[in-house]
Amino acid sequence: MSRSSDFLRRLFSSWTTALGAVLLFIIVVAAIFGPIVYTVDPFEMLGRPAQLPSARFPLGTDVSGRDILAGILNGARVSLIVGLAASLGATLIGIVIGALSGYFGGLIDDTLMRITDFFLTVPNFVLLLVIVSVFTSTIEVITLAIAFVSWPSVARLVRSEFASHASREYVHACRGLGMSHMEIMGRQILPNVMAPIIVVSSLMVASAILTEAGLSFLGLSDPDIVSWGYMIGVGRTVLRSAWWMAAIPGVMIVLAVLAINLVGEGLNDALNPRMRQR
Repeated sequence: MSRSSDFLRRLFSSWTTALGAVLLFIIVVAAIFGPIVYTVDPFEMLGRPAQLPSARFPLGTDVSGRDILAGILNGARVSLIVGLAASLGATLIGIVIGALSGYFGGLIDDTLMRITDFFLTVPNFVLLLVIVSVFTSTIEVITLAIAFVSWPSVARLVRSEFASHASREYVHACRGLGMSHMEIMGRQILPNVMAPIIVVSSLMVASAILTEAGLSFLGLSDPDIVSWGYMIGVGRTVLRSAWWMAAIPGVMIVLAVLAINLVGEGLNDALNPRMRQR
């Protein structure tokens, strides 16, 4: 059995992982092709405000008469892009800081870990609010801000992994062969510690989606971009009389986060060496 097929077998050995993968696949397909097939401007006022679902508006309209289905499809694209980009940014920052800290140790380790501890002591959402309030609330700034406050957990993980591998025999052999520190870290140690990093990064996507939704709910996101959190914020003013406006995007966030978490747990089981021995 090839490595790829064996990995897929371990990954989908649990029905919960398969369910999460199916949900995530549906959401990704809707985000990519939905706005192409359903070519309705999510900001265009097409009907009466707070209109119930009908043939013309499958999910009804919001308080301004905008098509909720168009907002859901376009919001899926925005939420997923923000989640992926923020997770990637946080992972890259965490890998650089954690690798330097764990590999070199000493003063570099103490300095970088104290900086990491500082970020860990400050509540992420509070720091995020400060950053977004200081700068312009564009989707790019929000994505960078989420990445900026999310890297410490990755750095801690990478630091422990690199510190464990830095004293192993194959690393000493690489040094004896004259390899540079960057070559050892990038070409030798990093590939051996990618499994837990991939798992943490996948789970961080769900956290980033929730964070962006929270900012949008508070009215601190980009007003020119439709996201699920933005739609919940719009619908909260009529929650008692038109509950579906906030409920529909809220359910989408729940499904997306649930799917990503289920797939992340499956990745953890598939990449865990202890699980391979079972």
